[in-house]
Amino acid sequence: MRTSDPGTAPGPATIAFGTDGWRARVADDFTFENVRRCAEGVARYVVDRGEEAKGVVVAYDRRFASEHFAAAAAEVLLAYDVAVALAAGAVPTQMASYEVVMRGAAAGIVITASHNPWTDNGFKVKSPSGAAGGPEMLAAIEAVIAGNGGRAIPRRPLADAEAAGLLEPFDPFPGYERFVRRTLDLDALRAADVRVLVDPLWGSGAGWIGRLLAGGRIEVVEIHGERNPFFGGVNPEPIRPNVDEALGLVAGGSFDLGLLLDGDADRSGAIDERGAFVHQLEVYGLLLYYLAEHRGLRQPAVKTVNETSMAERLGARYGIAVHETPVGFKYVGPKMIETGAMFGGEESGGYGFGMHLPERDGIYSDLLLLDLFLRERAAGRWPVSRAIAHLHEIAGPSFYQRIDVHVDRAAYPATKARLLVDLVANAPSELAGRAVTRTDALATGDGFKFHVADGSWLLVRFSGTEPLVRVYVEATSGAVADAFLAAGEALVRG
Repeated sequence: MRTSDPGTAPGPATIAFGTDGWRARVADDFTFENVRRCAEGVARYVVDRGEEAKGVVVAYDRRFASEHFAAAAAEVLLAYDVAVALAAGAVPTQMASYEVVMRGAAAGIVITASHNPWTDNGFKVKSPSGAAGGPEMLAAIEAVIAGNGGRAIPRRPLADAEAAGLLEPFDPFPGYERFVRRTLDLDALRAADVRVLVDPLWGSGAGWIGRLLAGGRIEVVEIHGERNPFFGGVNPEPIRPNVDEALGLVAGGSFDLGLLLDGDADRSGAIDERGAFVHQLEVYGLLLYYLAEHRGLRQPAVKTVNETSMAERLGARYGIAVHETPVGFKYVGPKMIETGAMFGGEESGGYGFGMHLPERDGIYSDLLLLDLFLRERAAGRWPVSRAIAHLHEIAGPSFYQRIDVHVDRAAYPATKARLLVDLVANAPSELAGRAVTRTDALATGDGFKFHVADGSWLLVRFSGTEPLVRVYVEATSGAVADAFLAAGEALVRG
């Protein structure tokens, strides 16, 4: 967070890309000026590689003024003679990834703060592969941003650029549907006699699943499909308590399952027929099981350090190599490409697929979950809760919890520095009566993971996008998870 001395004019904001882009509070640091600075960083990155003609895809979500921030970014790119494909309306983040790949674009920009509070907006960068921009790409962009504060950023009016053939509006739906059909039988899903509740949490994924599955026996009922930049007063992240209304509707007995999306639809989630939330680590296990058991794939899998230990157990069962990365898809995507992985995922509910995109796609993930449950039904494992129980029969238990310990924005850097010392000096030797067998310092230097012998673990990590400390737990029972979570919170609060 930028600070300045009283009585002095504030200098340009320091902009750094975290685990998933740059995010800040609208009208504080997230301003048109700073969006233009970020766009100039992308423009210079493209120009330095002589790829102006390849162009940049620019898209945006349903947050406050996102379409106007996207237009501002496009104007800067156009001023550098970089061709721009600009979304004709709010679209899911992964549609930008899809368009980058299909067009062979040099990069992509998405104006979104994903699941952050409604007060924020953000700026994501996509690489030519469709994956999140990797560390090298972001470092080059950040270097330009560091030197362009306090001066006017060049701009070119959209109308002028469109007349010159440099600006093209796009609607990704028709092409995306064709793209999905390469690897998924949408007609089989449409023909299923099931009733599904979809909650896009007022985000840009509204309408997409219903539209992709329209015209058959399946009944898709959507809630919270209207635009609401306030997101109903909750963070648009598909976890409890944000999705409790959807859980209650499914628990009423009228639906076979529920499917969830976050604010920009690159994260997914599920609800079983009883209205029970299927947590993010279970979804990772379900998708890995689906690819191995039902699709017969054996390429590697990638997971972040805060993902489930079921991955290694499933990997051993099916002969699949599992690679671990730091938190953030800017690490997962490149690792998927490097290893030829079929699957990659992170704890926050984002999953990418080698047969689709090496980037998170909540809509595709939800469709694969639906396909999994229908295949499990054909195998005699129905309803959805039975299919999930089968996963745990072969992959072991997974009781997962996470809490976010919020810190004042201005005090966050000092709090982080203090805890990074304290968590080493006062590292626990035991957790809930179980000896800590291994302590790992995260490769990114932003946290620590504590392991016990039965595979349970506790992770304390500083968010790269928000002023908070996250405490994660995966355990072999609910009681152990509760105890570990309390111990982790005590460590953070001192």
